[in-house]
Amino acid sequence: VQLVESGGGLVQAGGSARLSCVVSGSTFSINHMGWYRQAPGKQRELVATISSGGSTNYADPVKGRLTISRDKAKYTIYLQMNSLKPENTTEYYCNAYMSQPCPDNYWGQGTQVTVSS
Repeated sequence: VQLVESGGGLVQAGGSARLSCVVSGSTFSINHMGWYRQAPGKQRELVATISSGGSTNYADPVKGRLTISRDKAKYTIYLQMNSLKPENTTEYYCNAYMSQPCPDNYWGQGTQVTVSS
């Protein structure tokens, strides 16, 4: 499974950004996909996930401000981020999880979102 993110960059405070993650390879084995973020010197943390059935889950700090979605025909998931603040500046990573044939996580290379004040 390969994951390629895009959509990061420089955004003004109060603005919006939409991240995309295109997945290829053994996509039929994926249980769920999601977005994580990692600031320098900190652990990678969950932002949101979307299951193979379309159910979504969000970390409490981002509820109501970020939206995860997907386009199955394009093998792509998205993260829509609104009302961005400078403290939201961080690297975002796309993730895919498979439970079969054995549990495994796949990661994209990351995309940086920088929010200017």
